[in-house]
This record gives sequence, C-alpha cells and structure tokens, in this order.
Amino acid sequence: MTAQETKLKGCFILSPQVFKDSRGYFFESFNEEKFTELTGASGRFVQDNQSFSEYGTVRGLHLQTGGAAQAKLVRVISGVVLDVAVDLRPDSETYKQWVAVELNAEDNNQLYVPRGFAHGFSVLSETAVFAYKCDNFYNKSAEGGIRYNDPALNIDWKIPQDKMLLSEKDLILPFLD
Repeated sequence: MTAQETKLKGCFILSPQVFKDSRGYFFESFNEEKFTELTGASGRFVQDNQSFSEYGTVRGLHLQTGGAAQAKLVRVISGVVLDVAVDLRPDSETYKQWVAVELNAEDNNQLYVPRGFAHGFSVLSETAVFAYKCDNFYNKSAEGGIRYNDPALNIDWKIPQDKMLLSEKDLILPFLD
C-alpha cells in the first residue's frame, strides 16, 4: 500500500498493491499498522457503512460535529464516484478548501478523510457501491452539513444539474458562510 497526501493536510489517497493472475485478483484493503505508518492517523475504526446509488446521485456534504466527529476511510466496490472532502478545521492552513478524487472499482484506491472535514460524493457510473469505515459511531444529534452547491466552494460534481439526484435533507443543508 502507498499513501499520497492531497493538498489538504491529513487527507490521503491510499493505493493498494493488487496481485492479479488468471483466477482474478487479491489485495489487502486495510491493514491498521500500514495505515497508521503511512498516514500518522489512528487506524481504529468502529463502524462500516455501505451504500448503493444510481448515476447522478449526489450525497453530501455531511459531517458529524463535536465529540461525534468522524474520520472516514472510503472506497468504491463497484462503479465510479467523485469523492469530495472539505476542510472545516478553523485552525487549518487549508480551511474551507476542498479536494475531489475519482474513486473506482478498477484501481481500488481509497480516500482517508480526517475528522473536521465535510464529505460527499457523486455517482459517475450507471450504479456504484460505496463503502466506508468510520472511527466514531454515528450520532443523529451531531449531524451537520453544507449544501452541495454552496457558491463559496463552487464544487464541480461532474453531473449536469438536471441529472442530479438529491435527498430532501441534502437540499436544505445550510451554506458554509
């Protein structure tokens, strides 16, 4: 496994070593020791989540606040997504900046999103199965988020506006400022 830090401090793209032969492939999707060595972050995750979505789905931008904040390690099991992380740590040199990474089932890369970030993704393929680990349990009372089309961020989700599929909850999230 290798790790490359994005322009956002503490946010990493992780690439596994994939072993292929005539039968198929094998790769280690997570190893706590390697993860911690490469990122400097704790590799302790307590909850795994998975979603299935159709083309045009935009989920986010979501976060958990306060003591319920979550770091996430995200990957795509099938399909292609544009994964977006927004740095909301007020003391960070990249505060209010974002990064977008295309994740797919072909290269099996993952994105590590630290605590203090908002996170979301859009589905670029016909369908996608998206999975992620969280280092803290979900807490409904600590839900937060930023509207997907916040003009202060100007995120290009790579989906035409008329093709976007959004939840009612995501449509009413507040703007950043």
